[in-house]
Amino acid sequence: MQIALAGYDSLKARVLRNRVKIFDAGLVLIFLGVAALFAFEVDVFENEAGLPPRQQTIELDELLVLTTLTMCCVLFYTWRRARDHKRENAQRLAAEQEVLTLALQDPLTGLPNRRQFDEALTAALKVVPSAPEAHAIFMVDLNGFKKINDVHGHPVGDEVLIHVGARLLRAVRENDLVARLGGDEFAVIARNVVGAEGASTIARRIVENLGPPVAINGVGHPVGAGVGIALSPHDGLTAIELLRKADVALYRAKAERSTGIRFFEPEMDARLHERDALERALRDAVESDSFVIRFQPTSLIGGDGIAGFEASPRLTHPVLGEIEPERFLPIAEETGLLGALTEQSLRKACAAAASWPPTVRLSFNLPGPLLLDAGFGPRILAVAAETGLAPARLDVEIDEGALMREAEAASKLLTPLRSAGVSIVADHFGTGYSDLKNLHRLKLDRVKIDGSFISAMGHDRQAAVMVRALIGIGQGLDLEVIADGVVTEEQRTTLSLQGCGQGQGALYGGQVSAEEAAALVRPDAGGAIVTAG
Repeated sequence: MQIALAGYDSLKARVLRNRVKIFDAGLVLIFLGVAALFAFEVDVFENEAGLPPRQQTIELDELLVLTTLTMCCVLFYTWRRARDHKRENAQRLAAEQEVLTLALQDPLTGLPNRRQFDEALTAALKVVPSAPEAHAIFMVDLNGFKKINDVHGHPVGDEVLIHVGARLLRAVRENDLVARLGGDEFAVIARNVVGAEGASTIARRIVENLGPPVAINGVGHPVGAGVGIALSPHDGLTAIELLRKADVALYRAKAERSTGIRFFEPEMDARLHERDALERALRDAVESDSFVIRFQPTSLIGGDGIAGFEASPRLTHPVLGEIEPERFLPIAEETGLLGALTEQSLRKACAAAASWPPTVRLSFNLPGPLLLDAGFGPRILAVAAETGLAPARLDVEIDEGALMREAEAASKLLTPLRSAGVSIVADHFGTGYSDLKNLHRLKLDRVKIDGSFISAMGHDRQAAVMVRALIGIGQGLDLEVIADGVVTEEQRTTLSLQGCGQGQGALYGGQVSAEEAAALVRPDAGGAIVTAG
């Protein structure tokens, strides 16, 4: 604030003071001019020159006129200086108020900023509400805002934030405080709500108000939001504790995306600590390149030959043990480690597969977010060349839903891979609402039917119909069909009769190490290997 006021003094006030000096000089000149005029009117100079000192006199009326003029000038000058002083004080007070406003207000949305929010929350917590009432703290974070900034630019993102702020104000009660804490993160203080039900009502209104797309220049931008809620005094009595717990609840709401609303629960703390441990282990593993690769065999549906192995990374932790990718891949995406993790894991898998017989294929999962990284395709080919694995022996599996969502980016990334001989597989086939146009456009080589359909087809007629339809689509598009999650002989027999080519699951073998995979495909191991053609 002091710096801002100094800037104000050095600019506006300096100009004002210069104007005052000029005006003061003008007043002096006017006064001197009036005095000179008066002197000439009464022949002061002639009288002074022609009379001896004792006879130098001025008429009383002339003295009265001179005194009156002098008093008028003095009074006018005094009035003007008082007016200027009052104006300077008013301008200074306005400047101080403006600086105070800037210190407590978000300049983009006009909402209170973090500083004002913290002060308001601290003040609210000084009064403990009587049961069943509580003070509710809401943390609100937008969905997909980064994509809006990246695709449409920050000016559009700023407009979206302004609209979001206005919608939040409409969603809450008149006396509730809505603040923008930074980026796309907002917070709300609602005093004296009627327990969790009252807080839930406000949270639902927030989600409903942020649901419709925000229209900017005729283009709708979907936002939506996750809301985390902490209640005082139930969840804490200090601002720091309540904000942390509301943030933990927000993290869970964003992860689940079911209703977008979560209240803080004590077990969330334990899960948050576990997540922190996973993140630290993940960073250490990327830095030291210490991921472990597991391989699961894929066999002909009849079970008489190993066609290949699907590789997946594992994270080892001294307390949590061996951790499957479903638990740490979302963290890798959030922390920006997904690309490095995937490349390191692919390199280890390719190095292991290079020693297998040439007819045994390696299948590797490419996480959906990496479809947007145009440079990752060449990196896959570089890793294959570096490890000596022929691209024609490599299958890249991609979640069907990700392929459909990012069809344009997927086509650009996969085209050079396909040209080099890499096969493209749609994983979790049947769950991504594919359309035949995109399936044809992406030029897939294989589809892998999701295991949920395989496990249900024995007792769920619709699942059985779905499996037949998916196999038929694959055959109609001349794609090899793989069934995931095959665990019983009955499932294998049914799939074989329907024309499914390969199977994967507990019936054919579980996850094995690189050494065990190599042993399974050694010519002297006694196991059958699928031959080319």
